[in-house]
Amino acid sequence: MIKSELVQAIATRNPHLYLRDVENIVGAIFDEISDALSQGNRVELRGFGAFTVKNRAARTGRNPRTGETVTVDEKWVPFFKAGKELRERLNLS
Repeated sequence: MIKSELVQAIATRNPHLYLRDVENIVGAIFDEISDALSQGNRVELRGFGAFTVKNRAARTGRNPRTGETVTVDEKWVPFFKAGKELRERLNLS
């Protein structure tokens, strides 16, 4: 599902909301999650999961095409851990 499909699904379930309002709400939620992560904060959505950032240390890597050794800088990457309720919902038989 892409962002526009998410907006459409929410708008369909809530016919009293205008599509542009749903777009603004979804955009605001994503912006707030991004802002919190960029500040190093953790974002937890109970029953769904938690977004965090993890530090990947600088390392020596290898270019897969040429085999040449390259240095990879330290970086921060987003990480998502699914919550218990989401895992259980995905594993229903």
